[in-house]
Amino acid sequence: MYQGTFNLEAATPIDASALSDVLFERGMYWASGRSGLVDLIAAHKWFNLAALKGRKDAIALRQEVAGQMSDAEIAAAQREARAWATAH
Repeated sequence: MYQGTFNLEAATPIDASALSDVLFERGMYWASGRSGLVDLIAAHKWFNLAALKGRKDAIALRQEVAGQMSDAEIAAAQREARAWATAH
């Protein structure tokens, strides 16, 4: 656990595009099986969120992942993306 302090006056703001990069990287993580498990629902969810935040290459990858999913799986991924967007 981090027990230091943050110097908020010297901190630099995060670039607005950083969030889309993090979301895209999460999609890559689940699509590639880096964790040892490919989870297409999670990959679709994160690519969808990255696309919504302006990451253009996430659109093509979301479509590629969707091509391997059932309609029910796509619906589940979309529900998860909406829930995440609502909470954050």
